[in-house]
Amino acid sequence: MKQSKPSIDPRVRIGHVHLKVADLKRSLDFYCGVLGFELQQRFGSQAAFISAGGYHHHIGLNTWESAGGSPPAAGTTGLYHVAILYPTRALLADALQRLIVAGVELDGAADHGVSEALYLRDPDGNGVELYRDRPPSEWPRQPDGQLAMFTRALDLDALLKEIPA
Repeated sequence: MKQSKPSIDPRVRIGHVHLKVADLKRSLDFYCGVLGFELQQRFGSQAAFISAGGYHHHIGLNTWESAGGSPPAAGTTGLYHVAILYPTRALLADALQRLIVAGVELDGAADHGVSEALYLRDPDGNGVELYRDRPPSEWPRQPDGQLAMFTRALDLDALLKEIPA
């Protein structure tokens, strides 16, 4: 695709996501109780803002248009998944262990060469990817230097061995 303007500045980042949920308490039980996010602010039973490390919010949860609602039907447009980046493999392993303890089923687990990822659904059916990036020096590349990403099964037993004893 030919660009008529320069590319976006590489320092630009995606800062947070807001998810429409049917039941705020149920979503807080999942995102805070299972995954370990911290509640930063709550607006009654309609909205909450959660984060890692005290940031104002990484995830906004609200019932403004969705209280008691159901997930979108398959084959419709909308959010495919929200991706949550873990800084180390050991912390991704901890996330996997939290899911196992809570009885949360995975939709899949993949090694993409550049990253390792766990795929699941939150209580409202929203797709969630928990992942960690490999250092760029480890990314698979073609002889011409282009990325050579792939999708292979992620060894969950090996991942769990990353949890410090």
